[in-house]
Amino acid sequence: MEWLNEVASWAWARHHNELSWYIRPLFLLPFAYFSYKRSWWGIGLTLVALATSMAWFPAPEHPTPGAIEFLAAEREYLLGEWTPAKIAMALVVPLFLGGLTAALWRRSMAWALVAINAGGLFKIAWSFAISDFQAAMQLFYPAAAGLVVLNAVLLFMWRRRKVAHVVASAHAGGTG
Repeated sequence: MEWLNEVASWAWARHHNELSWYIRPLFLLPFAYFSYKRSWWGIGLTLVALATSMAWFPAPEHPTPGAIEFLAAEREYLLGEWTPAKIAMALVVPLFLGGLTAALWRRSMAWALVAINAGGLFKIAWSFAISDFQAAMQLFYPAAAGLVVLNAVLLFMWRRRKVAHVVASAHAGGTG
């Protein structure tokens, strides 16, 4: 059991690398792609990558005070007593991922955007709820940047799909 504690400590030290905080929201792009393509294998692989991504980056030599504060608050929250309210809050994550998958599986970019933005805003609000303002601001910037990128890519894909549909419809109408 000691090796499990060592692995957890090793991963936790790397979680302080804020680059991983900027990268993590971008995992929703392949998640969205595989949901759209209806690939359970791709969705599962992306979830494994997302879950392990905090340990992909080296531990920072000198973590920022905001990162230390936020992660201490997050750790206290996660290791504290699990009340029914906390369990309900934890269920938001699989509900968000399920909602995003369902929206894209059904080819609804509008609902995918609703899910992405609701999930991102929930994460931001949650960070302010569990920590002080300065610590929460440490997470705000990566979360906001992730939302901007995700919205831009999904809107681009939505627009591209609409244009392709119009071109295909015009082509089909012109040959009949």
